Amino acid sequence: MQGDKAGIFLFPCQSLHLHALSLFFRLPMLNTLLILLIFQTMGEGLVYLLGLPVPGPVIGMLLLLAYLIVKKNTAAKLAPASSQLLAHMALLFVPAGVGISVHAHRLAEEWIPIAVALVVSTVVSIVVTAAVIQRLKK
Repeated sequence: MQGDKAGIFLFPCQSLHLHALSLFFRLPMLNTLLILLIFQTMGEGLVYLLGLPVPGPVIGMLLLLAYLIVKKNTAAKLAPASSQLLAHMALLFVPAGVGISVHAHRLAEEWIPIAVALVVSTVVSIVVTAAVIQRLKK
């Protein structure tokens, strides 16, 4: 008995660490964020190592897609927390809005090419989406 009590007092953080670790795996939001960050980091690493001209998060999303295709039950585990992230996605646009307000003078100078790019990319996206849907319906 004495040895057990001594162990508790010598290593009090060990039980706290194990409790925090078990709590972490019961919190789906943190677990989902960790998985997303791991895949984003893997994408960033591959871009850095291979010198790819693609953003790291895009490669990370492709890796995550491949993982979800291979491990089919993982998507169901990530779905509830992912839905919560998507529900609050508007918060992710705050930095973009700040960037627009900071560079308002530049937008005023270059509004025509920006408007053309926005219109053309929107039309191309609609056309490609329609073509993919038509092809998938066949």
